[in-house]
Amino acid sequence: MSYRSTLEARIAKKTTRAITDFGLIQDGDRVMVGLSGGKDSWALLQVLDELRQRAPITFSLIAVNVDSGYKAYKHDVIARTCRERGWEYRIEHTNIGEVMDDILDAGATPCSLCARLRRGVLYRIASEVGATKIALGHHLDDFAETLLLNLFFSGALKAMPAKLVSDNGEHVVIRPFVYVTEDEARMYCRERELEVIGCCCPACGDLSLQRQRVKKLILDLEREHPGLKPSMLKAMSNVMPRHLLDQRLNPSGDLRDSVALRQEDAVASSLIQIAVSR
Repeated sequence: MSYRSTLEARIAKKTTRAITDFGLIQDGDRVMVGLSGGKDSWALLQVLDELRQRAPITFSLIAVNVDSGYKAYKHDVIARTCRERGWEYRIEHTNIGEVMDDILDAGATPCSLCARLRRGVLYRIASEVGATKIALGHHLDDFAETLLLNLFFSGALKAMPAKLVSDNGEHVVIRPFVYVTEDEARMYCRERELEVIGCCCPACGDLSLQRQRVKKLILDLEREHPGLKPSMLKAMSNVMPRHLLDQRLNPSGDLRDSVALRQEDAVASSLIQIAVSR
């Protein structure tokens, strides 16, 4: 069974690599895909379905859409598309929109609170449908942008993991698109004729101002330095704790680098031997 296009083959290869590198899906898993109707979650659901039919292991999929309660949201598009493509799905209607209006401070960005509330709903539904994994559509760009957002605006050196176990140990969140770019997800949705549904939150907009600025910064830098985002992703898996300032990682404050010192000693010894031999 061949892939429909080189784009689908490339995305499938990257997704398979992520699954292998981080142990995201095992034989017998029931994977629940958080389906917002945006390009990333549609693309993830479609490619996982393609991989499911080809994989040497057996796993099942169920798409779950958490409706925040906004009237303009196109539930019919979610339901129709899933039925047409033979995807098991569930739409969970909530009053998250009303809850945010009640507890959110004036002028505050609702996106992070909305994400936390929706995550709680996903955890509950995962238990109800017997899902062993919860797959989210965060892609390479999200990882890179989140790293800089936390660095610049939160004073924290963190991004997001490809695999995360919930605090109570009951749920496993996976991000199989860690190696897939936003452009690839966008083009794949267009290629597979998946209708993208935008966010209906009246206070949200497409992106927060901070994320817009970080996205533009990365875009401008990558024009001059191709491969910047993969390099940032590589840095997230190449952490050197002793070269940071977190006292929890270096409680004694002793940053003695034994490897570097041995190298310096070896160089010094060689120079001495050269000097003596002369």
